[in-house]
Amino acid sequence: MTRRTAAAMLAGMALRAQPRRPRLREFGIATGTLPPGPLNAITDVAGVRVGHSTVVSGANVRTGVTVVLPHEGNLFREKTPGAVFTGNAFGKLMGSTQVNELGEIESPIALTSTLNVARVADAVLDYMLALPGNETVRSLNVLVGETNDGGLNDIRSRPVHREHVFAALRAARGGAVEEGCVGAGTGTVAFGYKGGIGTASRRTPAGHTVGVLAQTNFGGDLMIAGVPVGRALRAAAPPAGADGSVILVAATDAPLEHRNLHRLGLRAIMGLARTGAAGSNGSGDYAIAFSTARGHTPVANDAMSPLFLAAIEAAEEAILNSLFRATTTTGNGLTVEALPLDRVRTILREYRALP
Repeated sequence: MTRRTAAAMLAGMALRAQPRRPRLREFGIATGTLPPGPLNAITDVAGVRVGHSTVVSGANVRTGVTVVLPHEGNLFREKTPGAVFTGNAFGKLMGSTQVNELGEIESPIALTSTLNVARVADAVLDYMLALPGNETVRSLNVLVGETNDGGLNDIRSRPVHREHVFAALRAARGGAVEEGCVGAGTGTVAFGYKGGIGTASRRTPAGHTVGVLAQTNFGGDLMIAGVPVGRALRAAAPPAGADGSVILVAATDAPLEHRNLHRLGLRAIMGLARTGAAGSNGSGDYAIAFSTARGHTPVANDAMSPLFLAAIEAAEEAILNSLFRATTTTGNGLTVEALPLDRVRTILREYRALP
């Protein structure tokens, strides 16, 4: 571990040392109709791993990397059925055209800040080319998404380096997923409040799981369980203005091929709309969807509706979890407050959405 990596890790630990905030369900709100998986996370899809590397330095750097690995093997040799759905293409998502041309994902999915896409992609290439079995590989498509954290983070300094990407890859594991101000969500802002990383999952009546991980950094009129929370909060104290992007990663153990994964990604974007997202001109809104199933007959079109609903509900809750778990952050001369949960509780009770 280099001195720079160690310093960044210590600074990141200090940033996350604030009291733990509840997830949406811990708060008392259960959105949707389908049940969540045991962890209510993308890692409820067996084999999926998530890793973060949080990069915090001095007063101005608040950023990082988050990786999602569809399985534990060599992704180039064991490609994953995948698709990328574009809600609005104001973004720098690298690698999407080959995914949609061939219907396959052949690298870890990495998320970071806008101006670090090239550096993260280069590091993921180093990682993949060094894997046993890839010694003769001469073409490899890495998939790297981004949102712009240039408010809280000195984005022009491009502070994410190879060591941070490798740290996230080494940290990738199943189980509970850290949320809020971590990894690629360290410097993001959503609905004018502190955004971040969030995740959730749903189980269908047929026994399939859909899990979603969200990197939230966009504007709109916040809705929680159908309640116009954003409007009520603005009447009390207007939040900082925010626009931007969102990346949704949707995983499922249902055997889906590219076309229906693309349709699943569309439904994840529909979950974004449930939260009151604006879908503005400058918002890069993407859903990356993949299936971990192997050797099974693909789900028929007529059986897709429960999976669609699962993607909508999991995306909605993942976005809200990113807000509920995020903490007030100061960086780059700006302070962005966390969603004020006491005031949110009062508003939800006024609308009879919370006991």
